[in-house]
Amino acid sequence: MVVLGLSMSYTLRDFQEQFPDDRACLDYLFKTRWPDGGTCPECGKKDCFYPRNKRRSYGCSWCGYQLYPTAGTIFHKSVTPLTSWFFAIMLMSNSKNGVAAKEIERQVGVTYKTAWRMCHEIRKLMVDGSVKFTGECEADETYIGGKKAGKRGRGSENKTPIIGVVERRGGVQAKVVDVVRTANAIKQIRATVEPGAKIHTDEYPAYNYVSKLGYSHEVVNHGAKEYVRGRCHTNTIEGFWSQLKRSIDGTHHHVSRKHLQAYVDEFAFRYSNRWFFDFPAFGSAFWVAALRKSRMNLGLEKCPSICISASNNSQAFCCLFFMVYRIRV
Repeated sequence: MVVLGLSMSYTLRDFQEQFPDDRACLDYLFKTRWPDGGTCPECGKKDCFYPRNKRRSYGCSWCGYQLYPTAGTIFHKSVTPLTSWFFAIMLMSNSKNGVAAKEIERQVGVTYKTAWRMCHEIRKLMVDGSVKFTGECEADETYIGGKKAGKRGRGSENKTPIIGVVERRGGVQAKVVDVVRTANAIKQIRATVEPGAKIHTDEYPAYNYVSKLGYSHEVVNHGAKEYVRGRCHTNTIEGFWSQLKRSIDGTHHHVSRKHLQAYVDEFAFRYSNRWFFDFPAFGSAFWVAALRKSRMNLGLEKCPSICISASNNSQAFCCLFFMVYRIRV
């Protein structure tokens, strides 16, 4: 399977061949934003743009009007080479356990301040929650924080709670909250799951009202050491929590409450795009980077989402493959 000339097994050699310099990166962004060659807003000519030397722009061969592919993206007004940005995106998209800013500093060859900013700008591209789940879902909460004296788990002042919903063989969405209450749990479920879907939770009282909101609700009683009853379990969402916690502990070591949501979004992005294997997650991040502030220019009010799992109910964050493969949602 090949996307824009790149195979599904996307290696460092593929990256170097595809993006040898900044001009190749800029050309990629231009073709992504204007696949038909673009229309000059000044003179109305079509497919008339050529790359300008020593500028991140393309000029109209008729009137001289210039288009800037990086305008409105995370690359705008950045003096960091585009090859460095693209390489950092590839690392963060394809690394299951995440990449620390210190690692980006070493791999890309930039200062730590630059690497830290690049990582947070890339994480902004990994935020999505526009499509609700319709399949079989699981809801659960977890707590992030180091080991300190005092109460552990629920009610601890040393922990930051997160409420999440995962669709089996699909995507995941998670939200950092101040405290786990019924109102917060219900709000997250209603924001991420379509009414009528089946939701599995544990016996925590915050989920008692789920069935009253039009959902099919099944409960597994962890307090009675019941972890699986037929198809009723929360092992899928707990697997995501495990991956998140192990990665934060092993890769980042510490994440403050202020930035925790950005890291959660990053891991949710990779989890939701796991069916794309290596390159597509990389490609989707590029696509969102190019369109994040430019959808209106292309007539795209919202990024389309595509079904990628065997159940055809998964959420995706990738416009690129919708456009290339014409997959029906």
